[in-house]
Order: sequence, then C-alpha cells, then structure tokens
Amino acid sequence: MARTKEPVTAAVRLLRQAAVPFDGFCYAYNGGGTAEVAHALDVDLHHVVKTLIMEDEQQRPLIVLMHGDREVATGALARQIGVKRVQPCAPQTADKHSGYQVGGTSPFATRRSMPVYCERSVLALERLYINGGKRGYIIRLRSADLQRLLSPQLVDVAV
Repeated sequence: MARTKEPVTAAVRLLRQAAVPFDGFCYAYNGGGTAEVAHALDVDLHHVVKTLIMEDEQQRPLIVLMHGDREVATGALARQIGVKRVQPCAPQTADKHSGYQVGGTSPFATRRSMPVYCERSVLALERLYINGGKRGYIIRLRSADLQRLLSPQLVDVAV
C-alpha cells in the first residue's frame, strides 16, 4: 500500500482532535470508486466503505455508509427511516452539503450536519477503509471509532 503524509482535511483534523488512531493512504485517483481503492490498496472491497450523500422527498440530505461491494436498496432505506423516498443527490448538491468533492466525500466533519445511516454489517468489521476527505486519500480506522464519532443509525439496506 502506498503510504505518504496524509493531507490535512476537515476529516483529518476532526480525527486528530478526537484522538482517533488512523492510518492514511494515498493512491492515484482515476474516478473508479471503491473498486479502484480496493485494487490500489490491495484490500477486500467489502472493507472499503463508501460515503453516499442522499436526500429524501423533501430534499433533506442524509449520509449513508455502505460496503464497497454492495448497493443501497433506497426503497428499504426510505421505509426504515420513515420517509416516502430516498435518492442520491446530484454531485453538485452532494458537494454543497458535505463540503467535499464527490469521489473524496468523508462522513467526518461535513459542512452541513446530516443524519448518518450505516449498514449494520459495516460495524461488524474490525477495521474499515473510508474516504479521508480528498480524492485519492483513504483512511483506515476501527469501526468502533467510526461508531463513536458518528453515532450512526443502523440500517439493513444492502443489496
């Protein structure tokens, strides 16, 4: 795995402030998503967690954390969180809500406070890989630390 000095993003600052141990990894970003990360870092795609910015029918934004090898069943998510509909935000809208560029979205230290929903099985992983707030930058941390910092609502919506 390519390891260099991590960039100082809002996510990195939050993790440091909270004294969360993590490892940062830089890789050549080519827009390939979690599969690109798994390949570049030689890790299991299931352990790479994507941060998705979505919105409900009222255009209220929310964050969904999902395994890299799974998709979100948006209908099931809507039912579980008590809304009519959930859909991904347009990239520009996602950027505005999170403060990060799509492809570099971290769930930590987002510009706008949003509810966080996490696929239940993500927290069963001892360690996971998630975006550190910049395209081409991934952090590895314990799932217990992710849970402690984000306090996500657990959902079962993976397909």
